[in-house]
Amino acid sequence: INQEFPGTSGSLGCAISEAVEHALKNEGYRYVLGSVLNQVLLHQSIIGLETKTALEKYNIKADIIIGCAGGGSNLGGLISPFMGEKLTGKNDYHFIAIEPASCPSFTRGKYLYDFCDTGKVCPMAKMYTLGSGFIPYANHSGGLRYHGMSSILSELYDEGLIEARAVEQTEVFKAAETFTRVEGILPAPESSHAIKVAIDEALKCKETGETKNIVFGLTGTGYFDMKAYEQFNDGKMSDYIPTDAELQKGFDGIPQFPGNEH
Repeated sequence: INQEFPGTSGSLGCAISEAVEHALKNEGYRYVLGSVLNQVLLHQSIIGLETKTALEKYNIKADIIIGCAGGGSNLGGLISPFMGEKLTGKNDYHFIAIEPASCPSFTRGKYLYDFCDTGKVCPMAKMYTLGSGFIPYANHSGGLRYHGMSSILSELYDEGLIEARAVEQTEVFKAAETFTRVEGILPAPESSHAIKVAIDEALKCKETGETKNIVFGLTGTGYFDMKAYEQFNDGKMSDYIPTDAELQKGFDGIPQFPGNEH
């Protein structure tokens, strides 16, 4: 990886491979994959259940529900109880997944079976993927720098039940700064992806005169990301959007077999 991508900070896919390697080398250790696997979304659903309970307590019905998306545990946990109501026809919601433009698994990825880690040690999963060998640009949202996406969320997106948008990090930090000044909370860069689109949707309502209840997931503070905020305020932050050729390089590494051609 270092030879192919000199100076890279790696990716979540790299970290998974290294964690598996560590577990294999040490007796008594086991590694359980996160975000992408189904049981993780089950655990994370406590986020959505608490959100739903709070809304019901105050007799508020959400119209739009927004979450950042890297591997999917954040978004999946938030929307799962609401998605159940949408699937059964009890209520309708507009779900929006927000991912970094530098790692656009949903918006530019392919829906295929692929390895969940860069080292191709873990089992394959059917998901929206940029290829397990794709190394994202080193943006400041480390938790979203993953080549694939939860199988459950991938299926929902493929069925048209979730919208996905990719946003650039400078726009994300602009939204985070606005949110901090208004609410007095410094949000994590990952969560700020959801904040950016929540603001966009609120401004749309302002233009049209519509009234909508917009729910977004604020899942972390940015106090460990002060260097990123410093770079943004100093005008040193840049955006990077991978070219089609760069994405194709990642796609070329996706396994080919009957039914998984690309």
